[in-house]
Amino acid sequence: MVNGVPTEVDAGPDDAAVDVLREGLGLTGAKAACRTGVCGACTVLVDGTPQAGCLLPAAAVREREVTTAEGLDHPVQRAFAVHDGLQCGYCTPGFVVEAAAFVDAWRAEHGDVAPPRERIAAALAGHLCRCGAYQGIYAAVAAACRGEHDGDAAVPARVEAMDKVTGRARYTTDVRLPGQLEGVIIRSTVAHARVTSVTGGTRHVVDLLPPDRTVRYVGQPVAAVAAPTRREALAAAGTVEIGYDPLPAALDDTPGAPPVYDADSRKRAPSSSEGLNLPGGWDGNVRGPFTRAGWRGRTAARRIEAARRAADPRLVTGTFTTAVQVHTPLEPHACVAHWDGGDLHLHLSTQTVGLAAAQAAERWNLPPERVHVVADHVGGGFGAKAGITVETVAAVELARAWAAPVRVVLSRAEELTDAGNRPGTRTTLELLTDDKGDLAALSVDVRGRGGVSIGSAVAVFARLMYGTAPRRLRDYDVVTNEPPGTPFRGPGAPPLLWALEQAVDEAAHRRGEDPVALRRRWDGNRKRHALYDWAAALPVWADRPPTGSQSGRFRRGVGVAAANWAYMLDPATEVELEVEDGVVVARTTTQDIGTGIRSVIAGVLREELDLPAERIRVEIGRTGAVYGPPSIGSRTTTSVAPAVRDAARRLRERGLAEGARVVGRRHRDRYGYVTPFAMSGMALGRGFSGAVHVTEVEVDTRLGVVRPLRVWAGIAVGHVYAERLARSQCEGGIVQGIGYALYEERHVDPVTGTVLTANLDDYRIPGIGDTPEMTVHFHRDGWEHVTGRGVGVGEVSTIGVAASIGNAVHNATGWRPHDLPIRPDRLLEGITR
Repeated sequence: MVNGVPTEVDAGPDDAAVDVLREGLGLTGAKAACRTGVCGACTVLVDGTPQAGCLLPAAAVREREVTTAEGLDHPVQRAFAVHDGLQCGYCTPGFVVEAAAFVDAWRAEHGDVAPPRERIAAALAGHLCRCGAYQGIYAAVAAACRGEHDGDAAVPARVEAMDKVTGRARYTTDVRLPGQLEGVIIRSTVAHARVTSVTGGTRHVVDLLPPDRTVRYVGQPVAAVAAPTRREALAAAGTVEIGYDPLPAALDDTPGAPPVYDADSRKRAPSSSEGLNLPGGWDGNVRGPFTRAGWRGRTAARRIEAARRAADPRLVTGTFTTAVQVHTPLEPHACVAHWDGGDLHLHLSTQTVGLAAAQAAERWNLPPERVHVVADHVGGGFGAKAGITVETVAAVELARAWAAPVRVVLSRAEELTDAGNRPGTRTTLELLTDDKGDLAALSVDVRGRGGVSIGSAVAVFARLMYGTAPRRLRDYDVVTNEPPGTPFRGPGAPPLLWALEQAVDEAAHRRGEDPVALRRRWDGNRKRHALYDWAAALPVWADRPPTGSQSGRFRRGVGVAAANWAYMLDPATEVELEVEDGVVVARTTTQDIGTGIRSVIAGVLREELDLPAERIRVEIGRTGAVYGPPSIGSRTTTSVAPAVRDAARRLRERGLAEGARVVGRRHRDRYGYVTPFAMSGMALGRGFSGAVHVTEVEVDTRLGVVRPLRVWAGIAVGHVYAERLARSQCEGGIVQGIGYALYEERHVDPVTGTVLTANLDDYRIPGIGDTPEMTVHFHRDGWEHVTGRGVGVGEVSTIGVAASIGNAVHNATGWRPHDLPIRPDRLLEGITR
């Protein structure tokens, strides 16, 4: 019985229940996201008991009752929709299936009362949400247990919420076209070699090698094959033999390591930067430094050297490191490609519908109108799904070779190896204050380790905070034979703030000055001044213990960190409105990766046109509409929402007549932009968004465990278009910052170059039980010059979190962590020195 219907389906002895449900029956609510029973996205009910469908043999459910998210009609689904217990929604069907079973059992035993927070966390411990929507999930489960959503009435926080909580939302991994084949990528098993041959396999082995036919890391794509099923495709891939001419590999950053690139191949090195690569020369495997972002660098160096010779206690020095952090969105990179005549059709999990179409047209020499991209729902990205990446290249080439649709979906091991990461860093920082306690000089040297990629831009961000004191800022790339880094939510800023904000905290500590007061005195950003005042007034800040004053096993600490992020926008953004059968339809070539732009568009239309929800429809995630921005750089809402408002006012002037069509544009800000013209669809606006995070932690000095208890986030972004969704974004940013601070660390075998943390057991991301209570405070002034009066929240909400945790640990123990993540072994060693 599947969702109450007697069902017969063929299944082999090794088939997992989730695959039979998805491929055999077309029920896509359960997602095969990890295949190791860790993430919970594949959860189904078997005779009322939650089970991980990826570990459950299909034969084990014979003559049993199976219920998926599609078969539920439960109050918990409405609760998730109302309380925004979701963002991208890829993990959501699994969560609601588990939560439904818990809510029913709890209410049967306890009645209509909310469970303690820890009981909810225990019940959902087998589920992961990479977006970090846990705060909404807590609220939804508690509300469902209280019986608040037993009726049908519910106003979802986002327009697509009910599709996501019922499993109806379709992602690229859910697409199955007639005659579709499954493609898999064959990857290098050596860290550095020239490929001399690719032989064997079935017909149509597609070449994915670069022009010099050199692989530079374990996991680099070499070729791709396709077959009717993934199992057959994997078997075919296993028969392909790759001939290697081995080359020495650089698996560490020691001087004299074997060269990763020669002079000719350096220009083809991938970039981990979101913008243009900073210029810099090469010295072996080291590129840089880039120094032009500094300010009076020689003066800074001279002052710091004099303070060092004099052993001046006002000179704060330290070396800070961060580990490689992997994006690993729950929906892996995926593409379904097929050719129709001379047209290329792509179902794509992407943050950049328009950019992907343009790159595809250029790569395959097609007129732009002959490339069609669809991304109805996208299961997260965080920077890793920009443009055309290898799964798309493989799917397109295989589809052309086989003259059939081909789907390529990366496995979780591939996702954790070669689909994107935030490069690791080693930062040497020196900060000097003067007799008045003002910042006198700053020196920041950062060696970014992004594998075979270049583009480290970390030290450069130190130019943007704390006034105009002299500063020497130098960024280096250290290239190794490891997988390439890619932009990750606030690229460059988290490692910089990890070092800088702890150094600023140390300067305040040595002066005996309140760390919030010192930051406010140094910081010229008036928007952050309001946040400092807000933070200083928090009772938890006033009641924080003196640093290092506690004894005993459990110690409480409170830390603060400030952050800023550039205001970016896409000035070419347009939105089209058309009246069809009395419904106002909004179209633009943007996409929703969980940030909620559909709901922002709908909300602006409701406000401007005074229409009920049923008379508004939003169509995004497809080419063929007017130009819309990519979902990178916190630019989507600040670009799209003003264009929607402009279109709505134009339509209102025309009277909402049937068939009426208007196009609204994102008008120029007052005073213009910092950049004279847009580059790759991005302009730099005037002003910086700001954040101040205050974090309370509990440190277990016996086990070395740091447990965040509560986080207060002050966010200065001006007008907030969708309050609940903006809070969800900020809460998710906090969760990802906690992961960066305490858990996430990619490990690579130092001998072979193989990524060892290639599953979600070994690469730990935060779960619901790791989530503290969170309070988000929006400061809405200071952006009156911006069209729409508001800017993005995605980056600024996460980049300072790790530093606030580091400062809280110092407050609790007197020991200052220098290395991320703050592992138990590091903490125990540090506090016992």
